Amino acid sequence: MHLPRFPRRPGRARDACRVRLGGFRPSARHLLPAAAAVLLTGAAWIVVTGLLARAELLAAQRDLDRLRQSVAGRTAPDGGASAAVQTPAPDAALRSAASHAARAHRLTTGPAWYPAAHLPFFGGPVRTVRGAAHAADRLTGDVLPPLVRTVPALTAGSREGGVPRILSALREQAPALARAARVAAEVRAEVRALPRSTWLPAADRARTQLSRQLNRLSPAATDASAAARLLPPMLGADGTRRYLLVFQNTAEARGTGGLPGAFAAVTADKGRLRFERFGNDTELAHASANVSLGAEYTARYGNNAPTKVWVNSNLSPHFPYAARIWTAAWREHSGRRVDGAAALDPSALSRLLRATGPARLPDGTALTADNAVDLTERASYAAYRDTAERKAFFLDAARAAAARLMDAADDPRLLPAMVAAIHDAQRDGHLKMWSSHRAEQRLLETHPLGGALPNTPGPFAGLVVNNAAGTKLDYYLDRRLTWAPGHCTADGRSVTATITLANRAPASGLPHYVTQRVDSPPYRTRPGDNRLLVSYYASRGAGLTRATLDGRPVLMSPAVERGHPVYTLDLELPARSSRTLVLHLLEPGAERAPAVLRQPLVTPLRATLPPGPSCQA
Repeated sequence: MHLPRFPRRPGRARDACRVRLGGFRPSARHLLPAAAAVLLTGAAWIVVTGLLARAELLAAQRDLDRLRQSVAGRTAPDGGASAAVQTPAPDAALRSAASHAARAHRLTTGPAWYPAAHLPFFGGPVRTVRGAAHAADRLTGDVLPPLVRTVPALTAGSREGGVPRILSALREQAPALARAARVAAEVRAEVRALPRSTWLPAADRARTQLSRQLNRLSPAATDASAAARLLPPMLGADGTRRYLLVFQNTAEARGTGGLPGAFAAVTADKGRLRFERFGNDTELAHASANVSLGAEYTARYGNNAPTKVWVNSNLSPHFPYAARIWTAAWREHSGRRVDGAAALDPSALSRLLRATGPARLPDGTALTADNAVDLTERASYAAYRDTAERKAFFLDAARAAAARLMDAADDPRLLPAMVAAIHDAQRDGHLKMWSSHRAEQRLLETHPLGGALPNTPGPFAGLVVNNAAGTKLDYYLDRRLTWAPGHCTADGRSVTATITLANRAPASGLPHYVTQRVDSPPYRTRPGDNRLLVSYYASRGAGLTRATLDGRPVLMSPAVERGHPVYTLDLELPARSSRTLVLHLLEPGAERAPAVLRQPLVTPLRATLPPGPSCQA
């Protein structure tokens, strides 16, 4: 029997097949609501987990505040031990912060967060929150623990065995501190790469705050790592070391800070420092340094002045040049080789005296944190008209300060405050160190303590003045540098560097020794007038297009130092006057603000870096 055949409508077989297979062909009417539901669900999930993550991060921040209070209490210079009892235990605060940060990280790594973070426009805040949580997790888990562990080790060492025990504790913590510094640098770079400006101001503020914290924490971790590797050998843990310590007088500017005046020969043995002898610049006035610093240095400074004349030995801002000249001159003068050289100035001495308490001079005068700079760089010139008496006073001040520092080093209650003072002084360039041991010197040159002029690419701005008059008027010198990026071109980025120098010296009343001119200029001068060699250090690859002084065109003398183009002007700076030098440059494009060379003088450099267009090199 045959069944009747019915005509088929087009597509019926395919539809029947789909029905038999359980298939379904969705239309736009079905897709859009489903997609909207998924997006809304994902958005809701991100909002909820984001709020929870924010709460966890705020809790972690409170724990970190407790942690800072605890560490500050344990390192208090007034006794530490009793303060520690009144503050929360650092380990508990750190564990709690790490727990909160880890939860925040987990909350922001769900399946909705990754695709949302890559959405154009809407993904900016998501990336920021996600990155901040990840950064907090790494900081509390990998960076802070070794730093926190080091504090009790050092404070216990200061109580139990003094400096030798501290050096031992540093050496034990060195590997962990090195890893912490490496992770801190990585996290800092990751946070910098997060979106700077999004449609959510709260996320932008969180990124800015975290970036500022990392800008403090990462260098601190790097310094701690370097200290753990450098201090034990350099302070004689493995054998006696000998150094030349030079006191710089910043009332007469030189590239590394001030004129090299008094000096001391120092021995370090198992952390104990001993000042063997003191001297002044007269003793080394014509000590010759048989040292070669390379063709670039010779082209910049000549063959004779820096290596043959002690007071001009540190014209360059690159401290290793000065240190090599000093140690070579000392060997020629004394016949003794040293393991390195250090330099400090009255500003560094002031910070140390604030930690240790005042020193007492032979005449009963107190040398304190508040009067160290003024007494050594201004008042003494009025008190001692005779040069020999004044130089003797400087040596007395150096001996008294050294004795006070040695006494404080044996007091465990003062050691933490002294360490903090040393850290601050080297960060600001008022304390510098050079080692004749190559491995140590390579590490020193990567940190502020080394006082090195960097020779790496990237935006850079440096203002360096050298006193060319022989006066002591730089005590009254104000310096201002404004680095303003301009438009971007195919050849790079235009930059305007504006330098303002002001001489605040009074027109009368200063001692002759302060105002005397040893340069014998061919023009008439008045007491209080000063003369400076003003040098601007530009970014590698930069070129000067034009320059003006007080609005009029001026020619600059070009040179190169450690790869940086340098432009110098011989400038007369009358008393109670201000002069403005403007340099227009074309530099390689860059996306970040420049590193600024801050020559340490009595009054700090005021540097302004206004934001401008970002140019990719």
